[in-house]
Amino acid sequence: MEISTKNVFVTGSTRGIGLAIAHKFASIGANVVLNGRSPISDDLLAEFADYGVQVIGISGDVSSQTDAKRMVEEATAALGSIDILVNNAGITKDGMALRMSEDDFEAVLKINLTGTFNMTQAVLKPMTKARAGAIINLSSVVGLMGNAGQANYAASKAGVIGFSKSIAREVAARNVRVNVIAPGFVESDMTAVLSDKIKESMMGQIPMKRFGQAEEVAEVAVFLAKQEYVTGQVIAIDGGLSMY
Repeated sequence: MEISTKNVFVTGSTRGIGLAIAHKFASIGANVVLNGRSPISDDLLAEFADYGVQVIGISGDVSSQTDAKRMVEEATAALGSIDILVNNAGITKDGMALRMSEDDFEAVLKINLTGTFNMTQAVLKPMTKARAGAIINLSSVVGLMGNAGQANYAASKAGVIGFSKSIAREVAARNVRVNVIAPGFVESDMTAVLSDKIKESMMGQIPMKRFGQAEEVAEVAVFLAKQEYVTGQVIAIDGGLSMY
């Protein structure tokens, strides 16, 4: 798929990996929809001014099917279509399973997994009708490996993988591709506040002995959007963490 002039909707794109993905697509000529649960600020939109593409902000909660449909309709009305959907929105509510509340378990699944379903369902009809489209879902190495204290997050991210492979099979004949990126430890606001001891412990698990960069995840998102013969795949960006 030629990315220039295409329209990309990136959920959860006001910071971190989502924002890096939005910047990467805009830098190569794609129009971008920025999304978050709160209104998109003018300052954030201004970051994209030099790319010479259309960038709009649409706020809403992906865990709400009504919001998901509305956001897709608004984006389509503004840009004409959604050619690429990146489901990046996600939350964590960590805790050991013995003490985890039902609310914390359900809240993480609602955003991370149901939100991915809601947004995917909302774009599938126009994509399959156009016989073109790419959906890129963000999972995590935790969805591949599990992680103590993150049973809810791991379940949601493993669910994203199974969901994506199923949808990929459903829509492949219509030339709509569905793939998954599973990041490992990526430098972010959350890792910035960790102690040196915790960072050293985390890096000790990574064969490449460093954290990933959000921009490295963005590069793979663009790769998956471009490739016409790749679907149903999971690409881990983790410095080798999950290969064992």
